[in-house]
Amino acid sequence: MSFSENAVLTILFDGIAYGMLLFVLACGLAVTLGLMNFVNLAHGAFAMAGGYITAVMMNRMGVPFLATLPLAFIGPALLGLVLERTLYKRLYTRSHLDQVLFSIGLVFMAVAAIDYSFGSQQQLIQLPTWLQGRIDVLGVQVGLYRSFIIAICGALVVVLQLILTKTRFGSRLRAAVDDPRVARGLGINVSLIFAATFAFGSGLAGLGGALGAEILGLDPTFPLKFMIYFLIVVTVGGTTSITGPFLASLLLGIADVAGKYYVPSVGAFVIYTLMIVVLVLRPQGLFERAR
Repeated sequence: MSFSENAVLTILFDGIAYGMLLFVLACGLAVTLGLMNFVNLAHGAFAMAGGYITAVMMNRMGVPFLATLPLAFIGPALLGLVLERTLYKRLYTRSHLDQVLFSIGLVFMAVAAIDYSFGSQQQLIQLPTWLQGRIDVLGVQVGLYRSFIIAICGALVVVLQLILTKTRFGSRLRAAVDDPRVARGLGINVSLIFAATFAFGSGLAGLGGALGAEILGLDPTFPLKFMIYFLIVVTVGGTTSITGPFLASLLLGIADVAGKYYVPSVGAFVIYTLMIVVLVLRPQGLFERAR
């Protein structure tokens, strides 16, 4: 295998890992925006919470990396549940502008709270030795940690898709979104369905923040830096299913990694250029049917 072929396959592998991570980070927003019709721009704050849970438990308490991941899911999920019950549910019937202003306010509050509590410096985590480095697979340099991310995120994608399409909860969620009044008449607890969905999406964001702390970096500005990435995933993939944002995450992850490798001077703008092209050609999203 030539050097150029090796480089292409390595970039492809790293791009898939990055795309998988983007999907886990953004799928909660895809659910709340696409299925619940709620614009939650504070989604990145839950991801930051999961990342800080992992960093604090590893660096200050000596907890192993893998042991922190369930807590990185549970903590933001509980936080999301509390906020949904006390604040978010009051805005379900309000305009999208009200939802945007409210969630943006939460973002700045979260940034200020984390900066005050932990400082503005970047949080570093030390991965286990078995997740460090790369191995050679048929001439391709495969990162161990990125392989781990692909495995974890791939399993989450399958589980999430099965929950939404094959379970009673998924059908009740779709019914609650399509017509809450009729759903209530059929005995569906719409309020409980929305609360559970919001909490689960927040937990997934927290897990994504924990998994991405080593790759993306973690500091108090995390929700602001990656808010646009979450929105791009949902915008390019469409909001009517999980499949669209998943495929969009892979496409954007590969394009971002390839752009930064081949044209580093403008690589950071590749993902934005791709978004503009998609919106010009298909305003409803790349993987959503035109109406």
